[in-house]
Amino acid sequence: MSNVFTGLPINSKWPAQHPERIQLYSLPTPNGVKVSIMLEETGLPYEPHLVSFDSNDQFSPEFLSLNPNNKIPAIIDPNGPGGRPLSLFESGAILIYLAEKSGKFIPADPAERYQVIQWVMFQMGGVGPMFGQLGFFHRFAGKEYEDKRPRDRYVNESKRLLGVMDKRLADSKWLGGDEYSIADIATFPWVRNLVGFYEAGELVGFKDFPNVQRALEAFVARPAVAKGLNIPARG
Repeated sequence: MSNVFTGLPINSKWPAQHPERIQLYSLPTPNGVKVSIMLEETGLPYEPHLVSFDSNDQFSPEFLSLNPNNKIPAIIDPNGPGGRPLSLFESGAILIYLAEKSGKFIPADPAERYQVIQWVMFQMGGVGPMFGQLGFFHRFAGKEYEDKRPRDRYVNESKRLLGVMDKRLADSKWLGGDEYSIADIATFPWVRNLVGFYEAGELVGFKDFPNVQRALEAFVARPAVAKGLNIPARG
């Protein structure tokens, strides 16, 4: 086990001090904290490494050797399937893998399992991309654009997605069902970012989605969430 990382390019930039643990390469963004929260929730031993966007770590040859798509998060599990090392990128894939590895936060019943997975895909295909674009046009460089049609496109789509979630959460405690799951771990960091960091709560009329508000409050009250939201610690 101690030799798993020997010779790997990633280890030359981010040396593994605990090579027997899952290695997490990430940054506390909405996508990044999905995995740190999941690791905290499951109790799986892990070692976090900060991938700094300020120094363009995500474009370094070492990181690209792990994720050619230059996005965080990524992991290496030295004890993957069959006891062999496994590297993974894409937060949704990592969440499903960690749920299966730990046996937590994904139902054993096949029908219920796919109910959860569909909401993970809903986040990946809709919530993340749309909320992220809204953030660009509302808070970052895009806010300087005089033409507000791009911003309003993403505002309207974000409202629609919040409406879908609100309707679901009117009939269900959590997105995947009555039990907290990877669907919630995938989605609520983005909701929190939308109304917090992006400062877009008023823009999307967040007060009009009481069921989403209720679930978000329950999410952030979880101790593992509170801890995972700040992992890896920024430099």
